[in-house]
Amino acid sequence: MQGSANLNIMIKAARKAGRSLVKDFREVENLQVSMKGAGDFVSKADMAAEQILKEELMGARPTYGWLGEESGEEEGQDPTRRWIVDPLDGTTNFLHGLPHWAISIALEHKGQIVSGVVYDAAKDEMFYAEKGAGAWLNDSNRLRVSGRHRMIEAVFATGIPFAAKKTLPATLQDLARIMPECAGVRRFGSAALDLAYVAAGRYDGYWERELNIWDIAAGTLIATEAGAMIGPIREGQDPLRDGNLVIANNDIFERFAKIVRARD
Repeated sequence: MQGSANLNIMIKAARKAGRSLVKDFREVENLQVSMKGAGDFVSKADMAAEQILKEELMGARPTYGWLGEESGEEEGQDPTRRWIVDPLDGTTNFLHGLPHWAISIALEHKGQIVSGVVYDAAKDEMFYAEKGAGAWLNDSNRLRVSGRHRMIEAVFATGIPFAAKKTLPATLQDLARIMPECAGVRRFGSAALDLAYVAAGRYDGYWERELNIWDIAAGTLIATEAGAMIGPIREGQDPLRDGNLVIANNDIFERFAKIVRARD
């Protein structure tokens, strides 16, 4: 796909940060003997990647605003546009030497996500989309959601709450209702890639609570541009702002969403 100048800037930045993270990822296994040491290393790798992204994106568009997972929010001279960035979505996977993590970059214009990039640097898969122009993988592969229309044939993805998150009981109840009706549920540890995989038809749907906007801003655009339907888990919420979402292909969305929303 021939993308806009902004999209090309995003892809270039993602590739540059991806090279830095891949180099650091090769060192992670050598640090597994020390949890503290490995954690400190990954934190530095994460922050270094965000610095690369910030230099590339803000260098190209210095008037835009900025929201990064590590560096926080900065207002820009142009109040209508901002970058929303997660330099390493799937940090725990990275820490444990699991090659399933991604860089997520979104461009917001007047409150709407208009461009999104999710880059799986370990597998060199670049998922991207622009509003109204479809979703793509690498240079020329058009993405479409799956065509499955029976729940029993569908595979879904989610995140299992951990540490101080409060929604573990709700998620366990979700699983108890969903798993008997589907072909399987996966928990791979990267919301950005879960959404990209829905776009690619690898998953038929995805749901999760307590997400941050930088986790999902790019991925939701990619998935919806590939034909996915998206909605809140709880009525009246905004999936992007409130971080609680359910997404699936058109044929199974209503049934899937009804099951997820049963206790909410």
